[in-house]
Amino acid sequence: MKDERTKQFAYSFHAAADRNGFVLGTIVTPGNTHDSHILEPLVEQVIEKVGKPEAVAADAAYKTPAITSYLFNKEITPALPKEGFFRKHDYVYDEHFDCYLCPSGETLKYSTTNKEGYREYKSPKQICATCSFLSRCTESKDYQKVVTRHIWQAYVEEADHLRHHQDVKPIYAKRKETIEREFADAKEKHGMRWTTLRGLKKLSMQAMLTFAAINLKKMATWTWKGPKMA
Repeated sequence: MKDERTKQFAYSFHAAADRNGFVLGTIVTPGNTHDSHILEPLVEQVIEKVGKPEAVAADAAYKTPAITSYLFNKEITPALPKEGFFRKHDYVYDEHFDCYLCPSGETLKYSTTNKEGYREYKSPKQICATCSFLSRCTESKDYQKVVTRHIWQAYVEEADHLRHHQDVKPIYAKRKETIEREFADAKEKHGMRWTTLRGLKKLSMQAMLTFAAINLKKMATWTWKGPKMA
């Protein structure tokens, strides 16, 4: 199934394009595979066949600790949007003391790291029980606020900082002119909205042929010269 909202059998075509819109790689998955799981193998495919990119632009679904960690470790600049995996505007992380500060100034101390890789910071429940901000902070029965921070969250924060850099802004802006346009063409002009095939192998062949056709059309447009005037 694609998702609970769209109950239908579906596949997802994941693709990467260069700054000119030429598709460099594609992977087909079942429709219920989250986009963020495919970025790393897709980038690795591009690196193997074309070369390592200087930067990767992607939408908010790809802004996770694992992806930002992977890109930075590969020395690839992430160009990601403002919307992120975490949104903790009211709690300030103190890197030196490794704790969070709540709006009323209380400290949420580190408690444990769960199996998903999130560090848990918990507030002092005795103090929270009488706090005037309690109703706006937590609905926990024991009056304790828990804030989580992934062990790779620093990579996400660095990606946020880069988002404002003058060299990164135009890279992200290129998405709507490149990969988004190629997917629109594939759906509207190449029948990608529906398929009569079944199975990842057959759909992968369809994806490769579809994007190859799009690339060839783009090359033909670039090289074609109209007739000379008499």
